[in-house]
Amino acid sequence: MPILNFLRKVVNIVAPPPPKSTDGRDQWPSRAAFLLAAMGGCAGQGNLLRYPSVVYNNYGLQWFIPYLLAVTLIAIPALILEISVGQAYRGGTVIAFNNINKRLRGVGLGPVIVSFIVTQYFTVNLAWIMTYFRHSFTSPLPWTGRIEEFYNKNVIANPEPILGALSDDGKSVLSFTKYPYINLIGETVGWSAFVWLLIWLSIWRGVGLTGRVVWFTMGLPIVTTIIFVGRSLSLENASAGVRLVWATWRSDQLRSGTVWQTAVGQVFFSTGVGFGYFTSYASYNQKHSNAVMDAILICSSNVLFENFAAFAAFGVIGYLRRWPQDGVRLGAFVLGFLTLPEAVLHMPGSNFWAVLLFFTLIVLGFSSAFVMLDVVATMWVDSGTKLSRPTIVTTLTLVSFLMCLPYCTQFGYYLLDGIDRWINNVALVCVVWSEVVMSTTVYRWTDVRDQVGLPAFVVYNVGFFGAQVFGIALAHGIGNPGAGAGAGIGFWAVMSVIATLIAEQPISPAPRKWNRRFIDRFWYLAFYTGNQLRRDLNEIVGQGRNWKIPVFVPFLWRYVSGPVLAIIFSFAFPEFHTLRYDPMMIAGFILSILTLTTMIAGFVMPRYYGKFMSPERRDEGSEPTTANTLKLDLDESVSSGLSVDDSSLDGIDNGVNNEK
Repeated sequence: MPILNFLRKVVNIVAPPPPKSTDGRDQWPSRAAFLLAAMGGCAGQGNLLRYPSVVYNNYGLQWFIPYLLAVTLIAIPALILEISVGQAYRGGTVIAFNNINKRLRGVGLGPVIVSFIVTQYFTVNLAWIMTYFRHSFTSPLPWTGRIEEFYNKNVIANPEPILGALSDDGKSVLSFTKYPYINLIGETVGWSAFVWLLIWLSIWRGVGLTGRVVWFTMGLPIVTTIIFVGRSLSLENASAGVRLVWATWRSDQLRSGTVWQTAVGQVFFSTGVGFGYFTSYASYNQKHSNAVMDAILICSSNVLFENFAAFAAFGVIGYLRRWPQDGVRLGAFVLGFLTLPEAVLHMPGSNFWAVLLFFTLIVLGFSSAFVMLDVVATMWVDSGTKLSRPTIVTTLTLVSFLMCLPYCTQFGYYLLDGIDRWINNVALVCVVWSEVVMSTTVYRWTDVRDQVGLPAFVVYNVGFFGAQVFGIALAHGIGNPGAGAGAGIGFWAVMSVIATLIAEQPISPAPRKWNRRFIDRFWYLAFYTGNQLRRDLNEIVGQGRNWKIPVFVPFLWRYVSGPVLAIIFSFAFPEFHTLRYDPMMIAGFILSILTLTTMIAGFVMPRYYGKFMSPERRDEGSEPTTANTLKLDLDESVSSGLSVDDSSLDGIDNGVNNEK
């Protein structure tokens, strides 16, 4: 069959099979391919469309306080964890968190569910961009002089709903919002199908093909973004739009929980933390790649890119003099659609620039979409199924296309806004909270039990988790955040003292600075699990000249990121209470709660989640351990003659006697 052989050779050239690592797992062609793919997941609609809308709704220099705090204290530490566990444990999110503890299988499934949900409405946004792309070949451009009308009537094509309302006291629903038009929109459906075809073409063969696609999907957008920023800033009164964000200060906004909630949601959405694709893609890295440096590079580049790209939108805002109005909120992706098309109208050869703009948005968007679908594909491949990867990707693509159809209806825009809001504000926040807090609670918890006893371990964690629940409930109940924080910290302190007093005296000494009676008990209860996770991961991702996970990062995971995310999570419920008259908001809220329920069920009934892993990998992470000794990769330790002794410890564990 010479023709089939020829076609097979052509396919292997265009879509080469990925190289294999020493453990037989598919591997990226290069480290640069991994970084570009990961950055491509970050850089997309979250940067050029969603970020300007979010900043517009929360305009002012004060926005950058919660935004940058979220980046440095939550996103980067969480990203270090996600990349490290994927790379070290050689699997997607379910396998990676199963290696931490089998009861975290539900935590590993959470990012898969979030990615699967988001990628479906993500593609509909791309379908709207394709509508603009088609009209970009018409001269004059059809949105000239009618930017909002074109977006609402020609692109979204969603009639206005009949708004519902709450009673004056907000205690009851007087009427629910009605959506009388429910038909599918043919053009949106058609373009969605085309986008799903592009996604399928990008990932069906694995990281060998994806590693080539990302060179294109990341190179072009950077060039075109620079061009559009330059043109937008050259428009009349553009400086006023820039000053709106970067030279306006509204300190009163920092007292609102919404701005903190929105900042964290945006950081997670744009960086990709909590979506699972960093863990999945890192599992295709070389096992000893520089995970910490990669995490910082990915997150920092995303922050720089989205804030630079925002100048394009706010330059046009200044030109249009379209200033924000108190109480009027734009949808998550609206502002980019209302400003960037305006920018091309003022460029010579506007049709060419319109084509280039929307082609860039398509490239950026589908690079983010295919990495999210790849999270689901990786989990399915890792489950040990006999189906080939092309079959898995094809099936997922067809199912996802069918599931995106509700967003292609005459109420689809409002459904998208409802799902996007609550998946980001509830499900995504809870996913990241679970990753950073539960990993530093249950990893090698038996070591803590063996050293200080089960009663002390239980009491301490009742205090830690109870403090978050008690403090937040009190703050909302009496309307006093300071009192709630004080009560929560006080409850944790009291329970910590009780746990320390009832704890047994450890046999294996704590690190030198903590090796004193009672204090060493507290160290085991409060810091052992996170510190041991850091040490064990560093033996894989921190070898040689690689950057090691710093000593303070486990503290950030558990005692900074955890409580902050719990507080932000709590803001969602009062907000939903004010929007419970809208069926689309109700649908999004229910979907996010179902995601949480699925994760919690995995903690209670982990054996039912074993189906998401191949049988030979289900027992990983359950090996017996001894306190303060490293859990080395056995194959490598045997072949290299490594031994576990004091010299292998780093950071604050220097000088610790590892013999029990």
